[in-house]
Amino acid sequence: MKHIVCIVGTRPEGIKMAPLIKALKCEPWARVTVLATAQHRHLLDQVLSLFDICPDVDLDIMRPNQTLPELTSRLISGLDEKFAELNPDVVLAQGDTTTVMAAAMVAFYRRVPFGHVEAGLRTHDLDNPFPEEMNRLVAGRLAKWHFVPTHRSRENLLREGIADTAIHVTGNTVIDALLEVAATNRTLDIPLDLDKRLILVTAHRRENFGEPFRAICRAILQLLDLYPDIEVMYPVHPNPNVQSVAHELLGTHSRVLLCDPLDYAPFVEAQKRAYLILTDSGGVQEEAPALGKPVLVLRTETERPEAVDEGVVRLVGTDEALIVAEASRLLDSQSAYGEMARGVSPYGDGQASERIVAVLRHELGAAR
Repeated sequence: MKHIVCIVGTRPEGIKMAPLIKALKCEPWARVTVLATAQHRHLLDQVLSLFDICPDVDLDIMRPNQTLPELTSRLISGLDEKFAELNPDVVLAQGDTTTVMAAAMVAFYRRVPFGHVEAGLRTHDLDNPFPEEMNRLVAGRLAKWHFVPTHRSRENLLREGIADTAIHVTGNTVIDALLEVAATNRTLDIPLDLDKRLILVTAHRRENFGEPFRAICRAILQLLDLYPDIEVMYPVHPNPNVQSVAHELLGTHSRVLLCDPLDYAPFVEAQKRAYLILTDSGGVQEEAPALGKPVLVLRTETERPEAVDEGVVRLVGTDEALIVAEASRLLDSQSAYGEMARGVSPYGDGQASERIVAVLRHELGAAR
């Protein structure tokens, strides 16, 4: 029996680790412990509940207005204490959050093999996204197993000197989770106008705080002025840097629906109903193309270039005029819209978790 500790800290980690946790729990050779750092308390709890996952250990690390040094310090000390108690054979974590970086570091210090899920994503710019690019570089340097979503991610790691035998192209577990949830049509308890085209907005990245985020909001207002047949729905991230500006600039418009962050299932339903999505989220760049929804990315760099290459995602940054121009092109032209709404998923087929389990089974010498 191999003791595998699966780390989750934020909502995206919960979504992307859930299919893997469930798959591992079906393996007779694996004893699975789910450790929640709760870097994002409420948002993480939402998705774990959806997938019927209850953490075995909860660090409850989140504090109001926490700084990155404070968060990192608490994560390292908290994880170190729990790893000493749990004595795992393997630690698994997903993505590029501070939780993942800290988990990789503590596993390294304690000589525990670390598996990095969704490995190999790179922008090659430490400032974009910040601090995620640094987090995944650290995790990538310390990992024993790199579970990469695409062949491009594999090439990134090979260029960094990672051994080919340590890299496993599995697809992205987010598609596993998405296909499971999207298979069911769900109610959306938000009063949408079904006669209008829905633009779904998500914007929360740290590097967009301040004037870049204000430019995004002004672009949305311009689009509302230009197109009376659109409605904007924006589940607003709880960070005060986002909340205050969103409500100041968008809160009084009659065709803007500001709401609290949605649970994952309603958010998938919102993506299914959207005509167009504006986002600075990494996960949405993966999910929306699989649902056939065009995505304009409110960032100047992306670690997910595969969807850009496929023509189903376009980078627009936070340039007000460019956001308006690219959104207008899709709202005005059925042919331009159709080119981006092709339902192409370069990130997987829904079997990523099974592939990761198969690798671990082989690597750990475990029998079925």
